[in-house]
This record gives sequence, structure tokens and C-alpha cells, in this order.
Amino acid sequence: MHGDPTSSFYAENAAAYAGSAAGPSTRRLDLFLAKLQPGAQILELGCGNGRDSAEMIRRGFRAVPTDGTPEMAEEATKRLGVPVSVLRFKDIDAVEAFDGVWANACLLHVPRAKLGAVLGKIHAALQPGGLFYASFKAGEAEGHDDLGRFYNYPSKEWLEELYGSLSWTSVEIAEEQGTAYDKRPTDWLHVVAVRA
Repeated sequence: MHGDPTSSFYAENAAAYAGSAAGPSTRRLDLFLAKLQPGAQILELGCGNGRDSAEMIRRGFRAVPTDGTPEMAEEATKRLGVPVSVLRFKDIDAVEAFDGVWANACLLHVPRAKLGAVLGKIHAALQPGGLFYASFKAGEAEGHDDLGRFYNYPSKEWLEELYGSLSWTSVEIAEEQGTAYDKRPTDWLHVVAVRA
């Protein structure tokens, strides 16, 4: 039983959601992988149907796909042919274990009051010099979309301040217009940070 509407949405719509996005997030993923050494170990959070991890593996990276929803992890397992672990953001406990962390369109579901702690766990999981990518739907206040999913809807300035509470050698935030699963126009924030 899932305790919140966002988790319930992904649990109940896992197969449909997994089938909605066939190809990887190529442009952002290309930029991310180009900054890593060949064979780097990458933790993927919120892997969904596993499309991005599949591309990482195809290119010779050691991807560790995870998702917070068991039903989505099962869909990714089918695609990848390897077990995909269920990992909630609050349960990340690795220490200096990964060269990169890829969190495409997943941390945007974390309540603002808890996002700083999650970023701290991700920071700890990265090796020094490790690379971290995350994307968010931009906005000014937390809220739910028409499908009932919760979003933190940060502004660029709010994210800059939050990331600034941790030790990074650089934090770059790019703004971009696009769309999402609901097919609506979406203002995206793409964050790339390097751990000090």
C-alpha cells in the first residue's frame, strides 16, 4: 500500500508510464557522460523504465539503477534484464561510492523541507570530484499537478541557495522549456554539480 498520491500514481500506472518514454534523455545524458571517465560507476535515482541506465550500460558505464516505487523497479528490471533495487531517497546511505549520480525528473517530488537532507545524502554518496545531475520543474511554490502528483516547483534562485549549503566545486543551473509525461508545456531547471 502506498501512502501518498505521488507514489500511488507511479505504482498504479507503472506499465503505462514505462511505455511512454522509450528513448533515453539523450541531450542531457550526453553532456553528463562526457564529463565522466570511461567505465565510471553511476547511481541512477528514480530510474523509471530504466531507459537512461540502459544507455549508460550500452556505453560501457557501470550503472546502478534504482527507483523508489517497487512497481517501477519491476518495469526497469524487465527492460534491463538485471535486478533494479527499490531505493527511497531518504534511505540513500552510500559513502563516497559513486563517480556520478543521475537524478532525472525525480527529486522534483521531494518536499522542499526535506530536499536539503536528500541532497546531503547524495553529496555523501559521491566520491570527491563526483558529478551530480538533477532536473526540476520550475515554479514558485509547492503543489500538485492535474494527475495528483506532488512537486516542489523551485525557482533557480531557491535551488542555488539550497545547493550552496553543501561543498561543491561548481553548480550550474540551466533553464529550458520543454514538456513532460502530461504533455503540458514545462519550464525545466537542469542542475549539474561537482562535489568538492
